[in-house]
Amino acid sequence: MGADVLTAGAFGLPAEVDRFVGRRGELAAVVGLLSRSRLVTLIGPGGVGKTRLALRVAADVGGSFEGGMCLVELAQLRDPLLVAQSVVDALDVEDHSGRTPEEVLARFLAERRFLLVLDNCEHLAVPCARLLEGLLRAALGLKVLATSRQRLAVPGEHVFVVPPMRAPVEERFPGLRALRQFEAVALFEQRAAAVLPGFAVTEANAGTVARLVAALDGIPLAIELAASWLRVLTLDAVLSRLTDRSTLLDTEAAGARPDRQTLREMMDWSFELCSPQERLLWARVSVFSGGFDLAAAEAVCSGNGIPKSAVLQLVAGLVDKSVLSRQENAGGVRFRLLETIREYGDDHLTPPAERARLRRRHRDHFKGLLEQLRGHWFGAEQVAWFTRIRAEHANLRAALEFSTAEPGEAAVGLAMIVESIDYWNALSAQSEARQWLRRLLAVAGDAGAVRTQAMSVDVYLAVVQGRTTEAWPLLAALQERAERLGDDEQIAWAVHHRAMATGFENPGPAAVPAFEEALALHRARNDLRAVANTQVNLSITDSLAGNPERALALSREVVALTESRGETYQRSYAISAEALAVWMAGDRAAADALLREAIRLKQPFRDRWGLALCVELAFWNATQDGAHERAAHLIGILQGLWAGLGGTMQESAPFMVGPHEAFEAQVRAALGGRVFQAAVERGARLSPDQVIADLLREEPAQVTGDPHAVRLTRRERQVAELIAQGMSNKNISAALVISLRTTENHVEHVLAKLGFTSRTQVALWVSQQEALPAGSTADKEA
Repeated sequence: MGADVLTAGAFGLPAEVDRFVGRRGELAAVVGLLSRSRLVTLIGPGGVGKTRLALRVAADVGGSFEGGMCLVELAQLRDPLLVAQSVVDALDVEDHSGRTPEEVLARFLAERRFLLVLDNCEHLAVPCARLLEGLLRAALGLKVLATSRQRLAVPGEHVFVVPPMRAPVEERFPGLRALRQFEAVALFEQRAAAVLPGFAVTEANAGTVARLVAALDGIPLAIELAASWLRVLTLDAVLSRLTDRSTLLDTEAAGARPDRQTLREMMDWSFELCSPQERLLWARVSVFSGGFDLAAAEAVCSGNGIPKSAVLQLVAGLVDKSVLSRQENAGGVRFRLLETIREYGDDHLTPPAERARLRRRHRDHFKGLLEQLRGHWFGAEQVAWFTRIRAEHANLRAALEFSTAEPGEAAVGLAMIVESIDYWNALSAQSEARQWLRRLLAVAGDAGAVRTQAMSVDVYLAVVQGRTTEAWPLLAALQERAERLGDDEQIAWAVHHRAMATGFENPGPAAVPAFEEALALHRARNDLRAVANTQVNLSITDSLAGNPERALALSREVVALTESRGETYQRSYAISAEALAVWMAGDRAAADALLREAIRLKQPFRDRWGLALCVELAFWNATQDGAHERAAHLIGILQGLWAGLGGTMQESAPFMVGPHEAFEAQVRAALGGRVFQAAVERGARLSPDQVIADLLREEPAQVTGDPHAVRLTRRERQVAELIAQGMSNKNISAALVISLRTTENHVEHVLAKLGFTSRTQVALWVSQQEALPAGSTADKEA
């Protein structure tokens, strides 16, 4: 029934959950077209099965695209300016470079033999055509399979009109065996059996099924909607209601409509079979993009005819009627509308004032979530909130689009970006965040304090993208405004951003005084998040300036602060800074252990930039250890990571370039060209997930103390394992249902027995124990 029956599968495409029915002739024809053309567009009305056919074609030809393939779903996208960004997101290319999404895509696809499946292009036909024309010129190995209700009008485009499924002709129904050969009948039987276990087409019901699928003109979505009603109606009742309605519509049309618009009629019928409140909810949930959870439905759609207490029952009713699909994942249960059904619901949101009111409620709900994200970010619920907001990314875009387009709402949009900047950073989506920011700043007017905050975020994003030339005048404007308005917070951030820009352009001691000034200003305001961020940057700068002792003290202070709060994202950077400091001091084994911990903490996030910095230091470490083939492998991993970030190290981390080039020359000289290149290519082929597995799988360096001689009690072992997961004492107490003081005693005993002084060493010891052969661990219950 479209994307809602699909789950993640191979080749970057969804995998079919329901068996694909029929379409042999169409499959062969489209595969043939794709072999001869670089752009094939499947066109046809909504519900005819374009998406399922495209996905099956892609799965069949997947083996010939060694560069990969990817599905880009555009149904929920409304903003034409985000078409290229949506492709970037689907390809998992995290744009950290400051280039346009079109430039990032062209670079990424240039040398790949790749299949791009672009689904539901009709409402964005012009920007899709413009993007594809440029990509097909830039990437000669690229082929595109698109679905749309109209042609895209791109030079070289081949169009295939997707027909309805083969269905019997009314009044000439064949026998049972022949009837079951019709695709429409096979689809109805499959979907009916899903809602009514044991259902089958038999001699007794064959005529009814034949008349039903014939009345539905073989439109797959209409057939599936009809099958869903078998939950509450008999087969005869479904046919009776459908044919009665069709007769009435035909009579009203007086023969003026040879095309009866079967799918629309089927949805009209389904709409009328819903209760008045279900119809109203159907219309209102059409405001969501990419799905929603029950809390969102209650917040946005209740009131004016729908009590909040009734939303759960109404959602359940729409799920039963196949209007909504239910999806369960680690974050909970979500609901989604197929695009055709969403459009139908949106048509019933009248008058226009009701649509605007609903979109504002939608925007305000997700602004509220972002406020909660900001409140929980520097704490133990950080990962949970990041995961929750990431699931709402399409809704976040819709809310920002409303704030951009609706007069008088831009200031709220600016506040949303400011409140969620930690999310955009962790997502490595700085380019999209800045795109929204620039559009909102252009229409927001003065907007008071939130404009100053947005200007500050704009400067920060320009710097981390390596666009320091652009950042300097923006920084001057920010500093002037902040001082004029007496905004102490943004004065402190302006000093911080000046230090960052200085460090990007001139790695070394030049940035130290500005970072020290910013740190003092943030401490005076007792802004712990700002203190932690600035202190990590100062630690890295100190290390690169040749002062690893102070760098180590600064980073460890942040590790302790974030550990006490249960925070993990900033802690991963603090531990990376600690690793750099101990490496600069000559302790390569400790640096290696710290890097592993930092990488482990980064796993819940899409933080490729931070991962690249960890891999860079691991590469330096391997080179100094004389592990030259491993070092070359890490160079390849770095090339893949920077390509996935849409840029280069020179642009995004210039402070690392000097040591990198020196170490790479050493490795190349030690291995020789052929061995060096082979190792680089092996590393470059790894995905980010494979990179993390590769780095965490490598045998860890030995820490002080003999793990084989240690005997922990069962409770102490539990505490050690929770320490290794990054939990604070408070979180361990909650997890084990013991008092905080008891937890502190256990932690002290673990550290004493192991002979360690830090929780980092405990985490490394736990990983070593897990790597030992079964039965060889020494921490049996004493």
